[in-house]
Amino acid sequence: MNSSSDLNVGEATIKLLEAYGVDTLFGIPGVHTLEFCRGLNQSHIQHVQARNEQGAGFMADGYARASGRPGVALVISGPGVTNALTAIGQAYADSIPVLMLSSDAASYTLGKGWGCLHEVPSLTDTTAPLTAFSACAMTPEEVPGLIAKAFSVFSSERPRPVHIAIPIDVLAMPAGGEWKAVELPARPAPTAKKIERACELLRAAKQPMICVGGGAWLASDAITGIAEKLGAAVIGSNAGKGIIDDSHPLSLSAGTVRGEVQQYLKNADVVLAVGTELSEVDSFVETLEINGKIIRVDLDSRKMNDLYPAEVAIIGGAKTTTEAIARQLGEVKARAETVAEVAGLRQEIRDNLNESEVRHCKTLDVLRAALPADTVVMGDICQLVYTGSFAFDVPKPRLWHYPAGYCTLGCGLPDAIGAKLALPDKPVVSFAGDGGFMFTVQELVTAAELGLALPIILWNNDGLKQIQDDMKLRDIELVGVTGINPDFIALAQSCGCHALKIDSAQSLTDAVKAAFEADRPTLIEVKEFDPWLN
Repeated sequence: MNSSSDLNVGEATIKLLEAYGVDTLFGIPGVHTLEFCRGLNQSHIQHVQARNEQGAGFMADGYARASGRPGVALVISGPGVTNALTAIGQAYADSIPVLMLSSDAASYTLGKGWGCLHEVPSLTDTTAPLTAFSACAMTPEEVPGLIAKAFSVFSSERPRPVHIAIPIDVLAMPAGGEWKAVELPARPAPTAKKIERACELLRAAKQPMICVGGGAWLASDAITGIAEKLGAAVIGSNAGKGIIDDSHPLSLSAGTVRGEVQQYLKNADVVLAVGTELSEVDSFVETLEINGKIIRVDLDSRKMNDLYPAEVAIIGGAKTTTEAIARQLGEVKARAETVAEVAGLRQEIRDNLNESEVRHCKTLDVLRAALPADTVVMGDICQLVYTGSFAFDVPKPRLWHYPAGYCTLGCGLPDAIGAKLALPDKPVVSFAGDGGFMFTVQELVTAAELGLALPIILWNNDGLKQIQDDMKLRDIELVGVTGINPDFIALAQSCGCHALKIDSAQSLTDAVKAAFEADRPTLIEVKEFDPWLN
């Protein structure tokens, strides 16, 4: 291994990432990343070879989404960046800490339009709208500062993705000495005045409610305690699902999408909203009707006065803030009616399911019974997952992942690969539809190569059924949503995976349990219109 004084920029960058705790990189090597690869060979970082850079981006997203630790994708300039950018958009929409590290054309060619290999007029301009920041290091001295800035964003701000590009000539330059990781800043703490004002509103509330999002995942205990003290129903976004145990008598799970829950939310006179955008993608209505006063807790000051202006705006970490509220709230008489109202709403939702949702719930109930309680579910964009948001109970945060913000098909399988590598001792499962699965099906090879004991539940309804349903609802003749599918069993087997079709609840149970003990991934195909689901 070279001494620190002998390292070039590519080697020193990899060593610096290792100092920040990075243990895994996802990508596809290319001629423009060879100096990074030289550094990887001198490190303890695992490089995972994706089969498309989009898959690499999703794997980094899944790694971070499941663990809370930054995920890293290493890609070539030009097409590597643009291929991965869809996954970066997903991470941006859901506030996931992902670092996309890329090469770029030689620094002296940038912006000149000489037609260099992988040339993009400006990579940073291309990625800037979907990142917290995007920068190109034009000298070796700039690199450690940009890496420090990225990890500072991840540790103290709304943790959106970052893109750092290093031109190929800069990658080969001497690093000029040892680069060290810096001490990272903490998230801001709330002021005592804001905490007291929030407590005043909550003490006086006649029907308080709590809305939680992915930003509240570290505050599970405090939020559960506040809910119990107030007798407040808790409504999660998709990312907030499980922050209070879905089986808790005060939990409405990620029920924001249901009209029954939206109607109930109108009755709140005070809403404590923690780490949530209260966004359209969780409710599928442009604006929720919230009539009560809103206490907003968020790291992003821009969320305080958007569609839902805050009566009390608290900029601070969710855990620190909710723990302070829990301490200062004091004795409050819990609202006694809430438990019965929540139970009634949950039953009303089940009574109002459509035919497809009934089949989803039958499948989800079998899966819930078969899967270990702490299973991490990585959901793709499909109807089974839509229903699972409110019908599949999880006991803790970060066990249910449905990237509704960007809502891009194909995320489920590579996200699950990233999650399994981040949490190797936890059971991980992927839920995907037949349409979305085809976007990143090639990553079956990556999962097989890694020998991951990964069940992949393929919900096959022979087409893009959600869009079919939407077209029928608007009286539009079906177009572009009924194409043929491959033989998924043969396809999975050709990629080195186990694969089987399900014909009963028992066969689904058996298949899932066997998949967790397997020496490779297992594709488990469930056909929506098979007799056992009707």
